[in-house]
Amino acid sequence: MKLDQFEKQQYLNVETFRKNGQGIKTPVWFVRDGEALQVWTQAGAGKAKRIRNNGTVRVAPSTGSGEPTGEWQDARAQTNESPEAIKHVETLMKKKYGAMFYIFGFIGRMRGGAKYTAIKIQA
Repeated sequence: MKLDQFEKQQYLNVETFRKNGQGIKTPVWFVRDGEALQVWTQAGAGKAKRIRNNGTVRVAPSTGSGEPTGEWQDARAQTNESPEAIKHVETLMKKKYGAMFYIFGFIGRMRGGAKYTAIKIQA
């Protein structure tokens, strides 16, 4: 996967696939972690459920509304709900997004102490 196009980007559009093969595109915040991209999301989110079922994804840098700003690339994704993985990605996200990440995390906790998962995306 060519990671250069994701440099200095704020959003990643992740296309995950339902059991019937229908693609669902979702813009998300992300961080680069070596040769992978990482996403921090609620464990019960649709994208996390679809990735647990089928790790095939497509990704492209995008605007916050999901409009691609680069080329779509095929990739593989996997969730990891271990405390170590979640803490690692949370630390990277705080460094990249700063106060906005804290605000969204606070809102998530106010909604009922949501569980989170790390999603690792790579070629």
